[in-house]
Amino acid sequence: MIDTKEFHARAAKLEALLQSKLGLKGKSLSARLRRAGRLLPRRLRAEAAILTEAEHKLTHPGLARQVDFPRVTKAFAALEAHLSEVDPKDRRKGKILGWAGGLVFNLLVLIALLVLILRWQGLV
Repeated sequence: MIDTKEFHARAAKLEALLQSKLGLKGKSLSARLRRAGRLLPRRLRAEAAILTEAEHKLTHPGLARQVDFPRVTKAFAALEAHLSEVDPKDRRKGKILGWAGGLVFNLLVLIALLVLILRWQGLV
């Protein structure tokens, strides 16, 4: 069985990983996981939902007995394993390359349209 102190210690560790690897901010673990959204794979979003529910239930002594602690431990392990593999520099480089690729594509389309218009007008 996991106690609330252990849960909050692991939650703090996961919050630090979410901040350092994905740049997510929030007041609590559930807020950061909600912000993660599509940054996490689908199977890990389900694990995040389990942790959010457990965090909510642990605030109430009566509901704390309903928490499935082996499942919560498994969810923590899955999210920590995924986040430890994320490279923030590679994510940043991918965003910049994606932005630059879109910009170059738009410029090529603009140049092609200008050439077509000039040919249609008979200027080229």
